[in-house]
Amino acid sequence: MSRRLLATALALLLTLPAAAAVPFWGARQSSPVDTAPTQLKPGEWIWGGDNKTMGPIAVVVSLTEQRAYVYRNGLPIGVSTVSTGKKGYETPTGVFTILQKDKDHRSSIYNAAPMPYMQRLTWGGVALHAGGLPGYPESHGCVHLPSEFAKLLFDASNMGMTVVVSQEGKSPTDVVHPSALIPIDPRTGAEASIPPLDDGQKFRWRPELSSEGPVSILLSRADRRVLVFRNGIEIGRSRVLIRDADQAFGTRAYIVKDGYLPGDNPLLPGTQMPNWMAIGVPGHDTDAGSLLDATTIERIVIPHDFVAAVLPLLTPGVVMLVTDAPMLAEAIKGAPRQVLDSDPPEK
Repeated sequence: MSRRLLATALALLLTLPAAAAVPFWGARQSSPVDTAPTQLKPGEWIWGGDNKTMGPIAVVVSLTEQRAYVYRNGLPIGVSTVSTGKKGYETPTGVFTILQKDKDHRSSIYNAAPMPYMQRLTWGGVALHAGGLPGYPESHGCVHLPSEFAKLLFDASNMGMTVVVSQEGKSPTDVVHPSALIPIDPRTGAEASIPPLDDGQKFRWRPELSSEGPVSILLSRADRRVLVFRNGIEIGRSRVLIRDADQAFGTRAYIVKDGYLPGDNPLLPGTQMPNWMAIGVPGHDTDAGSLLDATTIERIVIPHDFVAAVLPLLTPGVVMLVTDAPMLAEAIKGAPRQVLDSDPPEK
């Protein structure tokens, strides 16, 4: 190519309108998993890790709290601050499924504005995507997420994933203020109205509610409860006695590996304890690969009949989340909650 032709080509390129640069919104790294969602500042988020083989994924967006909660197989795997529709462009409430995914989407309505990691909720223009996060609703109806969180969710989700958008006065309280316990059926988005244990009832075991699929376990020190999920559906829960109950566990995640821990199983004498190995999570990355220690196991007492029912399900790949936080609606009802400001600051 001659110098004159090269110069002409460069001149033509320079006269073309440049595509708008894609900003980066929010924090670049996860906050520690022990951070309470109420303490997250605008743009901050938590992501504890994920594995698509571990069961159904679902998202609950609370317009009231301006936060989004992500659950996999009943367990919380992420929470993020969001910004939803401002006055006149309110984000609709209800149950949605992901209709379309586009990593590099640009708006067909607002001057080709970048909408990275777009996951469409309606054909009318409502979607999850990375966007501005001022600490109050400021979008034109979409749910804005921090850029890195939007990427992680985009990679973890699937077409048809359930997304529930809730709001005070329009939705059940536990869906407006989600906890560590998934408040919906991940398959349908309907409220997971599971009754508490009756007075004097030690445990409940109903494996017929979900006959197959990945298993996960959630243990709460605050509630003195352990819950078992299969394919995202609760199939059992039990009361738990915790020795030195005022001593925190911290948020920890474990996965069953091949083999068994040495010695007798303190939860059910005469059996072997599965080989529980720690998963590294933000704030506890150095725990990765360490075995569940005997001191922690000995602090927990669970009814033997319940342990005997659960043990056959503890095959390699089963995940257990241990938390100090309350997860049951009856435990957190009426508790004061600090939420993000839902309105922009006055000018």
